Amino acid sequence: MAGAILPGSSTDINYDIPELNGDNYKVWKEIMLLQLGWLDIDYAIQKDEPPKVTKENTKEAIDLYEKWEKSSRLSIMFIKTRMCASIRGSVNQHTKVKDLIKAIDEQFTTSDKALASTLIMQFSSLRPTETKGVCDYIMRMRDIAAQLTTLEVTMSDSFLVHFILCIFPPKYALFKISYNTHKDKWSINELMAMCVQEEGRLLMEEGEKVNLTVASSSKRQKDHTKDKGKGKISAEPAIKKESMCFFCKK
Repeated sequence: MAGAILPGSSTDINYDIPELNGDNYKVWKEIMLLQLGWLDIDYAIQKDEPPKVTKENTKEAIDLYEKWEKSSRLSIMFIKTRMCASIRGSVNQHTKVKDLIKAIDEQFTTSDKALASTLIMQFSSLRPTETKGVCDYIMRMRDIAAQLTTLEVTMSDSFLVHFILCIFPPKYALFKISYNTHKDKWSINELMAMCVQEEGRLLMEEGEKVNLTVASSSKRQKDHTKDKGKGKISAEPAIKKESMCFFCKK
């Protein structure tokens, strides 16, 4: 196809595809489907199987079936290269790529519940650092919420914003008061934008306090040195006084 950019070699395509091992199915499937599309061999995944070839078929019908069959065969071969041996053995009997993907889906459906529980535990246990890590914390919480949504565990933007604000460190107390007294509700993206500004303000304020402390300490040190110089006594040899006997006066 004119103007199409084709991968130079197989190493350009599958080097970053993780091996399916049971714990990474969601990520594995997304990357695998993307790579099959990049290879332009995902036709059998996108389209249903056409009628089988007979003597009455036209050349166009034969070409269409051969295209589908080739796509299905190559996709199966490619998928199996990125599966661990124990999983590959349970799906070897499938000869159509759609059936293969369906079998893998069914095999990992039960793991979704465990994954949802793990994500919920992460969601409830994550905590931001004092100042600089708040924006990163919001992004991680937003990512976990998105993953839970794909597992049919949904939460509203309003709940997410309130939950995140409740976990904020004490330095963000004024920020939380500002939100609670604000008339409008923020979306998670608006909260993120506001926190970027607040984080910058707090970091600048902390820097000013450090500079002020250093300057004050330096001034005290100079004053102490100056006062020490004024009260300095010259180191002259002391006159030794001999004791005298009160009886003989010697």
